[in-house]
Amino acid sequence: MSTTAIDHELDAEPAADLAATALALARRFTAGATLWCVAPSWEPHAQHIAVEFVHPVIVGKRALPAVALTGPDPVRTARVSARAGDVLIAVSGADDPEVCSLMLRAPAWGVTTIWIGNGPRPPAGAADHLLWFDDPDRRMPAAGGFVLAYHLLWELTHVCLEHPVPPPEYAPDACITCSDEGRLGEVIATTGDTATVRTATGVETVATTLVGVVSAGDLLLVHAGTAIGAVGGEAR
Repeated sequence: MSTTAIDHELDAEPAADLAATALALARRFTAGATLWCVAPSWEPHAQHIAVEFVHPVIVGKRALPAVALTGPDPVRTARVSARAGDVLIAVSGADDPEVCSLMLRAPAWGVTTIWIGNGPRPPAGAADHLLWFDDPDRRMPAAGGFVLAYHLLWELTHVCLEHPVPPPEYAPDACITCSDEGRLGEVIATTGDTATVRTATGVETVATTLVGVVSAGDLLLVHAGTAIGAVGGEAR
């Protein structure tokens, strides 16, 4: 997404990104989601997004549940606030450590992620939906492009909600042998060779023999009641 495209008219790629993100967001809201908004370095953006969705400035539009998460530890706050099925939207550069941690952990919480930013892009797959400006200008967060991007997202989400919206799709790849998919889990507590982990489908106890010593906040790949690998990221 270039500044020219967002300031004047959207070309095919960013328009498609916005449309897909709006449809996913509408599906989540239809299913009862809350939108959690984070911008660690630019908290006014998080507050602005929350206000846009909560306050229906156009007559007849729905007030949608959205909360700005501010303060010194957004990872901890999001962990205790977000439920499976919710959505997390972040505004930051690709190198923001708190947002990177949130994006890494959100799948274990069952949370859909949207990332708005500029400059070097995050790795492929870092978020479910990426709305990105390729312009590396550090003044970009104070310019109008970010605001226009999430205003358009708000408006397109309401356009989607004006029509029948199918529920969110969830069809994880399953093991053909045991019908259990590999899932990301975040460690809540440990006891001997077992750990209590939070996954998108709930809280469960898994064996940790294959991965060795784990601590609260670690991320594990869980399969058939067993932690089969550790996922990068510092415990928080």
